[in-house]
Amino acid sequence: MKNIFKTFSGVKSLIQNLDIEKINTLSQKVDLNEMIGIVSKMSEEDLGKMMKMMKGGGGQKEIPPINGDFYELGKTLPPHEREIQLRVREFMESEIRPIANDCWNKAKFPMEIIPKMAELNIAGLTYSGYGCPGHSALLEGFIAMEMARIDTSISTFFGVQSGLAMGSIYLCGSEEQKHQWLSKMQKLETIGAFGLTEPEVGSAVAGGLTTTCKREGDEWVINGQKKWIGNATFSDITVIWARDLDDQQVKGFIVRKDNPGFQAEKIENKMALRTVQNALITMKDCIVPESDRLQNANSFKDTAAVLRMTRAGVAWQAVGCSRGAYEVALKYTNERKQFGRPIASFQLVQDLLVTMLGDLTAMQSMVYRLSQMQDNDELLDEHASLAKVFCTLRMRDIVDHARELFGGNGILLEYDIARFVADAEAIYSYEGTKEINSLIVGRAITGHSAFV
Repeated sequence: MKNIFKTFSGVKSLIQNLDIEKINTLSQKVDLNEMIGIVSKMSEEDLGKMMKMMKGGGGQKEIPPINGDFYELGKTLPPHEREIQLRVREFMESEIRPIANDCWNKAKFPMEIIPKMAELNIAGLTYSGYGCPGHSALLEGFIAMEMARIDTSISTFFGVQSGLAMGSIYLCGSEEQKHQWLSKMQKLETIGAFGLTEPEVGSAVAGGLTTTCKREGDEWVINGQKKWIGNATFSDITVIWARDLDDQQVKGFIVRKDNPGFQAEKIENKMALRTVQNALITMKDCIVPESDRLQNANSFKDTAAVLRMTRAGVAWQAVGCSRGAYEVALKYTNERKQFGRPIASFQLVQDLLVTMLGDLTAMQSMVYRLSQMQDNDELLDEHASLAKVFCTLRMRDIVDHARELFGGNGILLEYDIARFVADAEAIYSYEGTKEINSLIVGRAITGHSAFV
């Protein structure tokens, strides 16, 4: 009874605090005495609802923080690795987010961020020795995710440098080559690229490389072309994979940018990863000394070992791209109002957001376990391939749902989502198409190879 009286008094107070003009206007529309009589007969619950409505819904609604890591997997990292993850996040938020759209739109790479990125001390994160930090593959995955969450182009630049280029030397180089290059690459003083894909050979690289090499004394002569080679327009060295004309085996070479017969031409007019400087490389009687041949790369199996390691990173990139799309979409739905309320309050919008979050959380859980297997030296080709297939498929769904929530604004670069949608198409294709990775997994679970 006391609460009812309190509520009634509150209604009376609201009416009394209205100015005379408003009271006169209100009295023309309703019988105030009748209204008070009705209020006096209302239940405590109904009175409370009415008071909340009269006060404008109880003030500003508190919006939960935006967090795409719904199961808080990042908090399972050891404190020193969690600190590194959050430092990378801060770098991406403060240094990359403000320039990401402009660089993407102009198809230019922000060279000025390389020294700043070097200060993070994260290149070659999982390698032991040679100036490398020697952290876990799990942390490396989180870093790939943090970068792609803001800009997949920057994540790709770093993945080529730290994964493909440094990884080729770390896994296939001699001790002399590792000491010569890895420390400088870890500090980003030497920038690397990785040349495997060719204009006419993508999925068939295992047995169909048209780039050839032939030994002549203490030198090798390389002829052929490579396409889609990230970083190659400004890299100091490029790891080139070529088929030996004498034994038909694939071999790897560290080719310097000033090697005679080596030319890198920027690929223009891309619709994805526009900030990444992809090149068409042409080698005409390119001379490489035997000392720059990767001494432990003697067949495509050695190349595949590098790809196995980095393919897990691509799955993490797909998670990052998806998380970035989900988070910008969630933020937008709380800011965008239609019919007098945020679109986040509508059922169909919430259904899309929950669907996105469910897919994203499944992806995160999958790559988390994938990196654990890598840390335990249990990672096989089929494990990495399944993650690449699943995560890139779900990524496509997530960015599509996110784009839908933006309506017409979704095609404007300023809202970020258009960049995520476009860049997702590149992640879907590189490091092995969906079909090739599916066949790798299919061979593992059936015992039958369906490759041509």
